[in-house]
Amino acid sequence: MIRSMTGYGRAKRGSLTVEIRSVNHRYLDINIRTPRVLSFLEEPVSRLIAGSALRGKVDASLLVDNLAAETTRLQCNHDILGGYLDAARVLEEEYGLADDLTASRVMRLPDVMATVQREMDIDAMAAQVSGITGEALLEFTAAREREGGHLASDILEKLRVIEDLTGQIELSMPESVAAYRQRLTAKMREVLENTQIDDARILQEAALYADRVSVDEETVRLRGHIAALRGMLGQDGAIGRKMDFLAQEFGREANTIGSKCSDAGTSRLVIDLKAEIEKIREQVQNIE
Repeated sequence: MIRSMTGYGRAKRGSLTVEIRSVNHRYLDINIRTPRVLSFLEEPVSRLIAGSALRGKVDASLLVDNLAAETTRLQCNHDILGGYLDAARVLEEEYGLADDLTASRVMRLPDVMATVQREMDIDAMAAQVSGITGEALLEFTAAREREGGHLASDILEKLRVIEDLTGQIELSMPESVAAYRQRLTAKMREVLENTQIDDARILQEAALYADRVSVDEETVRLRGHIAALRGMLGQDGAIGRKMDFLAQEFGREANTIGSKCSDAGTSRLVIDLKAEIEKIREQVQNIE
C-alpha cells in the first residue's frame, strides 16, 4: 500500500506526550524537539521514526506536563538555616528580641531553600518514551496510509481520463489527415484552376503528412506508462520518486503529440491530456 508523506500521530502516557507530524520532502528529514534535560532521548526517538518513514519532513515533539516537578526537587540548605537560627538565638539572648521565626518565614529566607536536579533513571525514561513513540507512530503510519489510499484512488481516476483522451486522439488522427487532403485538393484547384489535378500527387502529399503527424509511437508509449503507473500503485515502499519520474515521461509524450497536431480539435484534446498529467504529477509528489 502506498503512503502519503503527510501524516500526524499522537500518544500520551502519564505526564509524557509524543506528537509526530510530517509534510512532503525530497528526502527523509527528521527534527526532534525535547526539553533540554531530556535531549538524550532525541537519538533513540529519531531511530524509531526512521524505521517507520522513508521520505518526508518529520517533526516530533516530546512534551512533559509540569516538567519542573518531574526533573527537580526542593532541598533545604541546613548549614545556612543553622546560621539563621544561631543568629536568632543571639538576638534573643543579648537584645531581648522575641524569636518569631516560623517554618514559612524560614523558607523565605535567602538561600535556605533551593531546587536541585533529580537523579533520573535514563534507561527507564528511554524505555517509557520509546513505548509512547511507538504508539504515536502507529497512529502516524495509519494516517499516512489512509491519505495514500485517497491519493491512489484519485490517480487511478486521472489515469482513466488520460487513457480515454489518448483513445480520442488516436481516433482524431485519420480525420486530421482526411481534412488535410481536402484542404490540399481545394488549394490545388484554386491555384491550377482548369488544369487537371494530379490525384497521385495529392495522395503522396497526404501520405507524407500522415507519416509526419503520426502519433502511434507516442500513444503506445503513453499506454505503457499508464499500465506501469497502475502497477506501482499496488507496490510497497518508497516509490513516490519513481512515480514522479514516470509522470515526467507522461509529459514528454504529451508534448510530442502536441507538436505533431495542427487541427484545433486534436489540440484541445492534447491540452486536456496535459492538464490531467499535471494533476497526477502534483499528486505523486505527495507519495512517500
